[in-house]
Formats: sequence, structure tokens, C-alpha cells
Amino acid sequence: MNITHISAECYPIAKVGGLADVVGALPKYLNSKITKTQVIMPFYNNSFTNSNTFKSVFKSKIKLGNQDVAFNIKTLVNNTLDFNIYFIDIPEFLFKEYVYSSNDTERFLAFQIAALDWLLSQDTKPDVIHCHDHHTGLIPFMLQESYKYNILNNIPNVFTIHNAQYQGSFSHDNMSLIPEFNFGKVGLLDWNGQINPLAAAIKCAWAVTTVSPSYMAELTTKANGLETLLKAEQQKCYGILNGIDWKVWNPETDSFIVENYTVKTAQKGRLANKKYLCDKFNLDINKPLFGFIGRLVYEKGSDIFPDTFKQSLTSKNHTVLLLGSGDKNQEEAFINLKNNNEGLYNTFIGYNEALSHIVYAGADFLLMPSRVEPCGLNQMYALRYGTIPIVRSTGGLKDTVIDMALPNGFGFCHENVEPQEIINNINRAVKLYNNKKEFNNVRKKIMNIDHSWDASAKEYIKLYNSLNQI
Repeated sequence: MNITHISAECYPIAKVGGLADVVGALPKYLNSKITKTQVIMPFYNNSFTNSNTFKSVFKSKIKLGNQDVAFNIKTLVNNTLDFNIYFIDIPEFLFKEYVYSSNDTERFLAFQIAALDWLLSQDTKPDVIHCHDHHTGLIPFMLQESYKYNILNNIPNVFTIHNAQYQGSFSHDNMSLIPEFNFGKVGLLDWNGQINPLAAAIKCAWAVTTVSPSYMAELTTKANGLETLLKAEQQKCYGILNGIDWKVWNPETDSFIVENYTVKTAQKGRLANKKYLCDKFNLDINKPLFGFIGRLVYEKGSDIFPDTFKQSLTSKNHTVLLLGSGDKNQEEAFINLKNNNEGLYNTFIGYNEALSHIVYAGADFLLMPSRVEPCGLNQMYALRYGTIPIVRSTGGLKDTVIDMALPNGFGFCHENVEPQEIINNINRAVKLYNNKKEFNNVRKKIMNIDHSWDASAKEYIKLYNSLNQI
């Protein structure tokens, strides 16, 4: 079975969030079980493209409204990934230093049309086309309704919603950019008076998946305006929990961390990583270290951290390290927190891949008070490295973390995004930390939890096979 994934992100090539991690991992795990998997993504002007060599395998032009736009399909000369990857090079639209901007309508329409034109030219067609998030959301519609792609419309297509908050809506004034279709079907594009790629994909895809069962259930009541649509399309919707790439996220082999370790050597190895963090950020190594890694945005709940830590750090019985960037007001508030909390608190504004790995390997607890978390990968990375998660019970966090008070529990959960609830769990965590025997037992337990992509890949293969039998 030949599977083609189409995505705006793919780790390690271009990463903004969890979408990149999924598209960079799922194909390689599928490849171990099925014949062939490939990824199609934009060719960006970034460190990966500037440090690798590419060859052209196809050249053509697309029609984007009245424009003739040239595009080039490139692939790596020396591909060290575990799957085939192809890049759509459209210099005026895609070869940018950024992945997303404030107006991406033409950019990602050009990307989607070029991807389908290239597939149309191939003698061997995919058995399944798997699209990811709104940047590829018009592909299911074009496969179904655009005249030029009639030959492809019998190919099953799957659409995965990684985050329903972002939908890519744009004005009907830009409808002419979409390859010609029967205007009687324009309603498939529309949602609330705009062309909505996410809504169009939900309507037209053969199957719709989300990244956790709980998030799938939540979308019927909270989907940024698409609740009724998702309820209506429930029969073709599936919640498949994301996994993590155990080849990348492995404390025994991770080249980013200070000292590697196994379950048996975790105490020594993690202490070396914690010492590095405490030395670098002037934190007391003898106290439990609480970390946060992520975007500083409302959805992640990070806006409540300043009030939370102003209260919790008065106890002086724990330390905090925040790694992230985003909302400028939040960034300023986090920097200002340093003033009265020397030795107890620090922050790194920005994103640093190596440092994030060391935080997973060295922090004692990970904070994730998310308002929205479709799946969440950070908590899975934390578990793999022996860092105990403190999460709000929502989306994938609800599916992957069981509170310590429950049978087989191993983490700390709260229901609301409120400072006091986080403080309560910080206090519970400090108490656990001070009970060294129980703390170490929990650490060993979580490092043995299997959240690899193996189980998830099997679920996707099952879905692909079912669609090919329709």
C-alpha cells in the first residue's frame, strides 16, 4: 500500500508545533509495516534546506486564478530519513524563512494545487492520500469536485485535525484561485459566509481523524464554530492517539542531553541533567524542579503562570524553569518574575531543541495547564524521560495521564486553568518528591509506559485498509 502524506510541517525539516513531530514520525512507523510512505511538503528557506543538497524530479506550472506559477518538485540527494520526502518549490510563495504568516491563502493554495498536479502526472498513484490540518484542507474538496482531478477522485483520502482552532478561512473573493469545479457544489467550501478549508475537509474527506479520542469527543462541543458539522459527520470521524518517536526521544541514546541513562540508571543520569540546568539557570539543585516547555499562548494556559508562581514560590520549597516564546506580555511577565525569585525561578525566552531535551531529562515535574491540547506530545516525552507530568484533564492529556490518587496513577491532574489548582498539585508533587522511595518508583513506572507510534500506526493501517475496501 502506498501512502502519501501532505503537510506544511515535518520534523526535522520545518517545525512550529506538534504537527511536525507527527508527520516526521508516523510515516517511518508506517514504513515498517506497509510497502511505501512518502511526505510532500513546501520547500522553505531554512537551516535544513540550506544545509542539504537537493535534486529536481519534476517541473511544471499551475494555474492560480489568472496566474501561471512555475513549480519544481525536489528531493534529497542523501536522504537519511526513514521515508521518502518531496518538496514543492514555489519561490515567490513558499521559499520563505517562516512557515506561517498572517496571510497564507495564496501560499498554501499554490502548494496544494502543485501537490495534486504532481500526483496527477505520476503513473503509479497513491493508495491513500493523507492530509494534515487546514493548510491541506482543500485537497479533499479538489479531489472530489475539481474537474482536472477526476482521475484521482477514487483514491481514498484521510484528513487529520491536529488543532481545530486554526481553520484558514478566507473570502469568497478568492474562489477563482481554486481549480474549476461545479459551482453547484460551492456549499461544500462555505462555512459562516467564508471559504473554510477545515470545514471543507471535514465535509469531503473519506475519513476524518483527530489526535486523541478525548479530543474527538470534545470537538462536538468545542471546535471554534464547527461543532454542528462535526456532530453531523461523526460516522466518519476517528480519534487515534498520537505516539512519539522512540528513536528520537530515547534517554539512552539522545545526543542532546548531558548524560544518557536507562530505567536502571535514571537516578544518576537525570541528576547530571538537572545539575546542568541548575548551574546554567542559577537554581537550587536540592529542591524539586518544575519545568514548562511550549508556546506562551492562551491555549497553553501559560498566562496564569505569573500569578501562580508569585504565590507558590513564597514557600521556597521548589524551583521553576520556563522555556518558551510567544505573547510579548507573557514574555515580559516571566522575565520580571526573576527579580524577587533568585535561585528559585528562571526563564529562557525562545526555542532551543537541545535545551528542551535536557529539561525533559532533568526536570522533576512538567507543567501543562492547557486550555486546549488536542493530543499533547510533551507529556509523552516527559514520561519517556522520567519526568512526572502535572496536567489539566483535557484532550490527549486526559487520555495519557492518570492522577496519583486513582488506581495505577502516576501523574497529577486538575480540572480548571486556575492558579490555585496548579499550586495544589505543586504541593502534592513536592510531597511526593520528598518521599524518595515512592518518587523513584513512580519515575521507573512512567519510563516503562509505551507511547511509541507502533500502536497508533496499526490503527492508521486498519483505517487505510477499511477505506480501500469501500
